[in-house]
Amino acid sequence: MPRPFRCRKVFFNPQYTYFKPAGVPLSSIEEINLTLDELEAIRLSHKEELYQEEAAKKMNISRQTFGNILDSAHKKIAKFLLEGKSLRIKGGEVEIMGRKFLCMECKKEWSVTFGTMRPQRCPECDSKNVYRVQQNNDGRCLGRFRNGCGRIGGKI
Repeated sequence: MPRPFRCRKVFFNPQYTYFKPAGVPLSSIEEINLTLDELEAIRLSHKEELYQEEAAKKMNISRQTFGNILDSAHKKIAKFLLEGKSLRIKGGEVEIMGRKFLCMECKKEWSVTFGTMRPQRCPECDSKNVYRVQQNNDGRCLGRFRNGCGRIGGKI
């Protein structure tokens, strides 16, 4: 019997989600899809330089699953680079974590995904009196899909 599925936590929302070889028409190349959890595994392993055990804990998955996700991501990126394919970053069964902010004027609370700029004004009253709320290291879920995890298929 397989292990039960565990939602993968992602702490990064990419600004750029599509890459292709220069000078090649989009209609003539095959597209490879890199999921958000695969991108997060690459980020934690190579940019943050975490060991697989530590990175797996951050993503709320086993070390073995983290290794499998990382291996899948490496294969897709190699295919993209070596075979001249296009690469789209989208989808995956993930829970996107974020930062929580509070307006001191109207007391509105809202969340912003990691990797985006800090809000300068309150979306409710337009006040500049905005502060980040202290959180634990896990952050806060921005949206819940089916018991806290969901398949994200489009642009976030």
